[in-house]
Amino acid sequence: MSLADDLAAFLGPGRVKTDPLERHVYARDGGLRTGPVEVIVHPRTTAEVVEIVRTARNHGSPVVARGAGTGLASGAVPTGPAVLVVLTRMDEIHEVDEASRTAWVGPGLINLELSQHIAPLGLHYAPDPSSQSICTIGGNVATNAGGPHCLADGTTVAHVLGIELVTVDGEVVMLGGAAPDPIGLDLRGVVVGSEGTVGVVTRVLVRLTEDAPATRTLLLAFGDTADAAATVSDTVAAGVIPAALEMMDRVMVGLIENWIHAGFPTDAAGVLLAELAGHPAAVEAEAEMLSNIAKANGALSARLAADADEAARWWKGRKGAFGAVAQRAPDYYLHDTVVPRSRLVDILGRVHEIAERHDLEVMNVFHAGDGNLHPLMPFDAAEPGTLERVQAAADEIVTASVEAGGTLSGEHGIGLEKRDLMSLVFSPVDLDAQARLREAFDPVGLFNPDKVLPAGSRCFDYGRPAPAQ
Repeated sequence: MSLADDLAAFLGPGRVKTDPLERHVYARDGGLRTGPVEVIVHPRTTAEVVEIVRTARNHGSPVVARGAGTGLASGAVPTGPAVLVVLTRMDEIHEVDEASRTAWVGPGLINLELSQHIAPLGLHYAPDPSSQSICTIGGNVATNAGGPHCLADGTTVAHVLGIELVTVDGEVVMLGGAAPDPIGLDLRGVVVGSEGTVGVVTRVLVRLTEDAPATRTLLLAFGDTADAAATVSDTVAAGVIPAALEMMDRVMVGLIENWIHAGFPTDAAGVLLAELAGHPAAVEAEAEMLSNIAKANGALSARLAADADEAARWWKGRKGAFGAVAQRAPDYYLHDTVVPRSRLVDILGRVHEIAERHDLEVMNVFHAGDGNLHPLMPFDAAEPGTLERVQAAADEIVTASVEAGGTLSGEHGIGLEKRDLMSLVFSPVDLDAQARLREAFDPVGLFNPDKVLPAGSRCFDYGRPAPAQ
C-alpha cells in the first residue's frame, strides 16, 4: 500500500490529507519559504504518533512536526517530500497540580489558553510570545520561545520540567520530570530548542508561576532612540529587572496607533513599555526609580497606567504590532537577533543603514531588556527582485548583530532562514558536536532533515531516511 493508505489504516481517512490545495496551505509556516508536503496527518494521541513515526520510517519518508505554523524561520517547512505531523489536535490540559504549580499539557495547546485555564488559581504560564493567542506550547518548546515577560522569568526552557518524546524507533521516552533536580544528563534541555530534529514531543510538563501581588505599567517616550536605549542599560545597572521592558520606534508606534489606538505618543522617536511586578511597596519604589532614570536620560514623558484597563490597552498595542504592519505592505520579514544592551543604539543605526542601502523600509519593536531585536521589513513579494533584496538585507543584519557581540536568534530559532549563517557563531568543531548529538537521537535523519545545521556540519549529511530493518 501507499504511505497515505498505510497511515489512513489506523488514523482513518479524515485525518490523512493529500489534497493538493491542503498540501499547498501547509507548505509554509510564518517564514518566507515553502516546501513539498507529501501527506498531512492529524494525530490525537501519543500512540498514534508512534504509529505515524514507524509507518513513515518504513516508507523511508521524513517526519516534520508542526504546530500552528506561526514559526518565523521556516522550521516547519519540509525540504523534500515528507509526512507533516500537525499536532494541533493534541491540545489537552491533562493535569494541573496546584500544590506543585505544574501542569501536563499537549503540544497542540494554545499558549494563552493555559494561562486562561489556570487564572482562577492565581497562576499563569510565564512565556508569552507576541503570538501567544495562536501559537502552541509544542511550537514554543521547539524554538525555546520567549516573549515580553521573559526578561525576569526566562524563556521556555526555564518553564519546562519534563517532556514525553517519540523517538526514531517509535519508542516513547520521558525526559526530565517533576523532581526538582532529576539525575543524569539534562536531555530535556536538549529537546527544548531542537526545532523538531530529535523526535516528536507529545506531552509537556510545564512550570506554573504565581501571579504577582502587584504590577505597575509605565509608558516612557523619548525624542531619541539613544536615550531610550540608555534608559534600558541604566535600569538594569541600577538593579531593577522589570518583568518586561519593550521598545518601539516611531514608525511602529504610528502603525499601532492607526490600528489599535493603544494611547502611544506618535511624536516620540522611541517608546519604552515597562512592567514591574512584585510586592506592592517594591513595585512602587521601582516604578519611581525607572521614571527618574528615564527623565535623567531626557524622556519626553513618563506615564504610569491609570488602571488595569489602560495597561491592558498598552499591551494590546505592543502584541498587535506585527499585525499592524499589514497597513504598510502585504508581506513582511521579521528577524530575530540578540545583541548586548550596550550596543543597541549602534545596531539600530546599522539596521537602518542596511535597509536603506537595499531600498527597503524597516521598523523596530523588540525585547529591549535582553537585547532581543526584531527588525521588521514590510514588502510586496509580487514585485520582482524584492524578496531577494529582503533576504540579502536580513543576512547583513544578522552578520552585523554577531559582529557586535550578539548571536543569531533569541527565540525564533534557526530553521532554514539562518541555517547557513550558523558558521558566523559556531566553529567547525562546534557544528560537528551538535551534529553528533543530533545523530545520537536520530541516526537515520528521520526528523526534520536539513534544518538548523548547515551541510557539512558532520562527516556525512542527512539524506532521506532509510527504511527500518
